Amino acid sequence: MTLLDLRGLSVTRRNRPVLHGIGLAVRAGELVGLIGPNGAGKSSLMEAALGLIPFTGTSDLAALDPGHRARRAAYLPQSREIAWPVSVEDLVALGRIPWPGGGRSPADRAAIDAAIARMGLEGFRRRTALRLSGGEQARALIARALAQQTPLLIADEPVAGLDPAQQLACLRLFRALADEGHGILASIHDLGLAARFCTRLVLLAEGRVLADGPPDQVLQDALMRRAFGIITRRIDTPDGPAILPV
Repeated sequence: MTLLDLRGLSVTRRNRPVLHGIGLAVRAGELVGLIGPNGAGKSSLMEAALGLIPFTGTSDLAALDPGHRARRAAYLPQSREIAWPVSVEDLVALGRIPWPGGGRSPADRAAIDAAIARMGLEGFRRRTALRLSGGEQARALIARALAQQTPLLIADEPVAGLDPAQQLACLRLFRALADEGHGILASIHDLGLAARFCTRLVLLAEGRVLADGPPDQVLQDALMRRAFGIITRRIDTPDGPAILPV
């Protein structure tokens, strides 16, 4: 089942072309890692797909009305600002706004409790979210997205600012969600983590998709040199591949 379908998507920001004719589909059961250098347009692609910025081309997600879109896709932006001194529980409950109960029905409570438990936030439930560390805030915002219970999750650099253990935990969670039938599109800078956890990689550079396929096919030397100007070394370990830029 296709959860996101982009066709001929182009974006211009501040009179500068950023993306040119992007075609991309995300299906149920996939963890798609969006990789590419800084400034390649990864955030712009996600924002355009959600209808948050102007674009040309088509996005089936952006074509939905806001209510249906919010029940179809949850979004974790790169900026993790929490504007009000609400409790972690109330922050997570915001993920239920698109649904009829508005955070108060038994189904809402079950979704909120499950998201808090899945992110290991039980001990922080009553704490003011603004008093959490940066990594703890990131986990709370992921829990908010989980509480939204959408088939598609779009996450912009979800492991940025997390310690190594939490990076692994986050991507294990995303892979588990994909295995459960969700679709995930996540931008990731760590090529080793992308290779280890993603079912598919999309390499974005020069405003275009340079490669789209299994990690082994995308993380090729010629493509890495073209996109990043680097050479990589792959080390296979019992826990999965490690990709070292050199």
